[in-house]
Amino acid sequence: MTAQLDDRADDRLDPEDVVDHTRPGAVASWIVLVTGVIGLVAASTLTIERFKLFADPGYRPSCSINPIISCGSVMTTDQAAFFGFPNPIIGIAAFAVVIVAGVLGVARVPIPGWFWAGLTAGTAVGLVFIGYLITQSLYRIGALCPYCMVVWVVTPLLFVTTAQLAAAASGRRSLIEAAGWLRPLLIVAYAVVVAMIAVRFWSYWSTLI
Repeated sequence: MTAQLDDRADDRLDPEDVVDHTRPGAVASWIVLVTGVIGLVAASTLTIERFKLFADPGYRPSCSINPIISCGSVMTTDQAAFFGFPNPIIGIAAFAVVIVAGVLGVARVPIPGWFWAGLTAGTAVGLVFIGYLITQSLYRIGALCPYCMVVWVVTPLLFVTTAQLAAAASGRRSLIEAAGWLRPLLIVAYAVVVAMIAVRFWSYWSTLI
């Protein structure tokens, strides 16, 4: 027991290295706020487009551009209403919370570490769900929704940022060091998804060259 306590103490930052992490840095706060706003706009727009399609089955969504970039092809699938209602409604609620956190951070309002930990956990669940939707869009539906893709971009960045804020708030070196590896992994994840999209629809992209 004593050894475990000593290990925990050693993992803590030295007092002179500790910053008031209840007040997140300006850059991280702005990332949270901007990703929240972008995500909310995308989710809201997609929800409006879906309701218009409900009202008029012949309606052509503004994001239906060609056979591949087509919201209409995606919105009418079962995957687009995984829980029985349009998925973007979840995004509206989730990104509203993110915006509040971003506003508080930009305003330098103290935010407890448990909040960042909870937001990180929630974003991680969203990340898993997005991973499912990406594979479904590519290999089952065969179409891409531009507004959905906006959410695909901002959610991983939001996850990395909140995870680093949660790690900083914990004051533990091990967590801070582990969170530091997330940004390189984020770049790799983006590259992998872009490559998947390029390969999956190469037969179409090649006709545009």
